[in-house]
Amino acid sequence: MLTDKQIEEIREHLEKTQNPVFFFDNDNDGLASFLLLRRFIDRGKGVPIKSYPELNVSYYRKIEEFSSDYIFILDKPVVSQEFLNKAKKDNIPIIWIDHHQTEGQTYNYDNPDINYYNPYLLNKTSEPVTYISYKITNKKEDIWIAVIGCISDCYLPDFYPEFEIKFPGLGKKNPKGPKPPFDVLYNSEIGKIARILDFSLKDSTTNVMNMIRFLTKANGPMDILDDNAKTKQILKRYNEINSKYQVLLNKAREKVTAKLIYFQYGGSLSLSANLANQLSYEYPDKVIVIAYIKGDTANISLRSNGDVRKLTLLAIDGIDGASGGGHKNATGAILSFDNLPLFKERIEKLVEKH
Repeated sequence: MLTDKQIEEIREHLEKTQNPVFFFDNDNDGLASFLLLRRFIDRGKGVPIKSYPELNVSYYRKIEEFSSDYIFILDKPVVSQEFLNKAKKDNIPIIWIDHHQTEGQTYNYDNPDINYYNPYLLNKTSEPVTYISYKITNKKEDIWIAVIGCISDCYLPDFYPEFEIKFPGLGKKNPKGPKPPFDVLYNSEIGKIARILDFSLKDSTTNVMNMIRFLTKANGPMDILDDNAKTKQILKRYNEINSKYQVLLNKAREKVTAKLIYFQYGGSLSLSANLANQLSYEYPDKVIVIAYIKGDTANISLRSNGDVRKLTLLAIDGIDGASGGGHKNATGAILSFDNLPLFKERIEKLVEKH
């Protein structure tokens, strides 16, 4: 976790900015982090980042469009140098909060206005950015948002019992102690709400921005389940994607082997991370590899109780144009479709050795 001094520094930056822009990763950890910070200061614009793995320079036009005085980057491990150079030239401070492993990376970009915060650099822990954001804001009425972001990132926060008291019936109680975070995600009402928001992030830009505006003013989690004019598209999108998701999930379940689940698919909708997360919960003793094919590119999500980050880096080593990384138990990789058979062969051999 960040130090008290770092938490206070970020809070001071939030209180100082008058027109910030929040760039956040296009998942629930990123979304929840943005919502917590935005609701804390009640100002600023949010922009979900769909480029992988970096926040690339094409997004800088949003800063110019909004005339932003501060840039907050949430849950993104890489930012393009061109983006950073533009911010330096325009003298716009950057507050960058991340939790990904960063061995071999440096963040000295010759810009004193880059303020980089990552608990992994301090103590090798990787609490979700949502968790850090909630500690910054400490708004008890937003605890439901914090729980959504944390459980979606496979993390059961220390304030979860407080959430259950405040919102009885939405969580999943266990008389013997806390359940694993994914048990809450897949077997509770707050988990269903989390999945609704996650799938809604996969809608058109217009609909996603409408959802974000709604969430910045939502009074509580039940607002999302209430079928009305404001939530109609959110719930519609969830139902549309969930029906497709269940078909893919059942197909992936048919690919179980002794140590591995390898499943690849194509289409217009990327659900590899969602599938990998649920399969890792259902098959905790397996290495999960889900490859989404779009054109000549394969986007791959990997999960394991072991060190899947090491596995990923070994599997892509020497493959031209391939990149990957993430956390110890959850990673991603991207490579050309032509190299996917080689990647699969390597993964199968590496898993067999373990």
